[in-house]
Amino acid sequence: MRNSPRLPGADTEGLGRGPLTRRLPVLLLAPAEPPGARPLESGPGTTPGRFLLRVIFSVRRVSVPAMLLAIVWQVGESAVPVVMGLAIDRAVATGDGGQLILWLGVLVALYVALTAAARLSLRLTAYAVQVVQHRLRGALSTGVLHPAGGAARAPGGNVVSVMTSDVARLSNAVILTIIPISRITAIGFIAVSLLATHWLLGLVVLFGAPVAVWSMSVLSGRLSRDTREYQELLASTVAQATDLVAGYRVIKGMRAEAEASSRYRQASRKTLAGARRNAGLLGRFLVGSGVVSGTFVAAVLGLAGWFAVDGQLSVGGLITAIGLAQALLPQIQAIASTSVPNLAGARASSVRVLDVLRDNAPSTVEPEATVEPDHAAQREVTAPPGLDVVVPGNSGPGVTIRVEPGELLGVRADDRTAARIVEALLDPRAEGGAEARLDGIAARQLSPGDYRSRVTVAPHRATLFSGTLRDNVAVIAGAPDRVDAAVWAAACDDFAADLDLPVGEGGNRLSGGQRQRVALARALASDAPVLVLHDPTTAVDSVTEHRIAGRLRGVRAGRSTLLIASTPALLAACDRVVELPDTVPATSRTAQ
Repeated sequence: MRNSPRLPGADTEGLGRGPLTRRLPVLLLAPAEPPGARPLESGPGTTPGRFLLRVIFSVRRVSVPAMLLAIVWQVGESAVPVVMGLAIDRAVATGDGGQLILWLGVLVALYVALTAAARLSLRLTAYAVQVVQHRLRGALSTGVLHPAGGAARAPGGNVVSVMTSDVARLSNAVILTIIPISRITAIGFIAVSLLATHWLLGLVVLFGAPVAVWSMSVLSGRLSRDTREYQELLASTVAQATDLVAGYRVIKGMRAEAEASSRYRQASRKTLAGARRNAGLLGRFLVGSGVVSGTFVAAVLGLAGWFAVDGQLSVGGLITAIGLAQALLPQIQAIASTSVPNLAGARASSVRVLDVLRDNAPSTVEPEATVEPDHAAQREVTAPPGLDVVVPGNSGPGVTIRVEPGELLGVRADDRTAARIVEALLDPRAEGGAEARLDGIAARQLSPGDYRSRVTVAPHRATLFSGTLRDNVAVIAGAPDRVDAAVWAAACDDFAADLDLPVGEGGNRLSGGQRQRVALARALASDAPVLVLHDPTTAVDSVTEHRIAGRLRGVRAGRSTLLIASTPALLAACDRVVELPDTVPATSRTAQ
């Protein structure tokens, strides 16, 4: 099908248009690339309420036009009974054909205007919500990838819940500046129109509508508090499920399946009880708000009927009053059933999103026993720099591993020592582990960005992202130019002839060895001045491992590489090999 010839006049854009419409221009198409959006920021003194307001007003360039169009839409719908009442009084009652045509034309124009305004308003509203979601997820992703102090720690399972359900609820708060304001404006128009019809009807709506809305906000207080509790329970359960799946092999190995299942079952039951309680409160709120709004509208209708019987309203005035009262009911009910719960959910999500942002906010205070970064010293660090890793012993300085600039150094160590070295290079500011130095400068004195621009650590565990092979290899700026060389060096060429093939969720379309080779190619594509590899071929067969070993030196020429491995094939390709004992002695020594 892909290579089949196209018929003359075919729809080349793939928009599904017919012969009569494919030549017409298509407006308001989505851009090929997503628009840039700056992540939302939160300061140390930001409260959940202020953060919610910041989110609401963060896209004013889109939300304000959407709000104005929504006002035209809602006021236009409320004006329909007014136009119909005037048409009856001035055309039908008088038998004037000219007036009838005139008011029919006004009614048609009104419908065209409100329909166009509704369409554009809804489109802009959806766009505003998507932009806010993108900005919130950008802020959360930045916090998770660059946490406080530059620590290389895995995020908790609750981050998944925050970045999905809480971000969705919080971003929907943008609608509070669009739809509710337009509905309140429509209520004001209805009050003014009824005031022009009969002064008492107008005063009843003008003063009664705010009281009805306030009553419904009072009824929503308990719902708002319970919504926050329910979302915390839901996030806790999602976090527990995420941790359960991530640690499945550990739980299986410890034979703790029954205990893990029991704990998750208890958490799930608590969340289910919270969901039922929250649904019950929402139902009671909707019933109570329906009684308030229904009673209020029924009073307005009864008063209008009384005035019509008493002769104070004409037939057109009665129709106008009834139509306006009917238009008033959905406006109040929409505020009660949609906007108020939306505000309650946004408040609760604002607290949770702000908590995650605070937990991962960049630290403004240097760690204990650390001086301010020496920027002059940082400029002296060469590329590639010399790397020193001090592995502490049981009761002494331990062993110092030296990687000269441009050297491919192999290290053979037991699993515990290798893990300590990798952890220290991943997070040089962590306490209790090994110490890393670049050209004699302690790595903890460098800023996280400056350190990571020089040192890239590829852990033993191969983690792939959903997407294509190319997406997984070229994740670093500038890497696309080095993708082919990295794929070849990691011996991925036997299955990666097409780099645009999807790898599946977590790389589930690839075997374990293929996933490990793709992860190695990603590390090599970074072209880091200092690259640390930890057992990169444990899931690879011996033939492929020899191919990787033969290609590794060429792709890392001129760069420093620390290879922590135990396989002879990889260590044979190194310039030097450092043998670390299982237990590092207390006396200081330098490994040569």
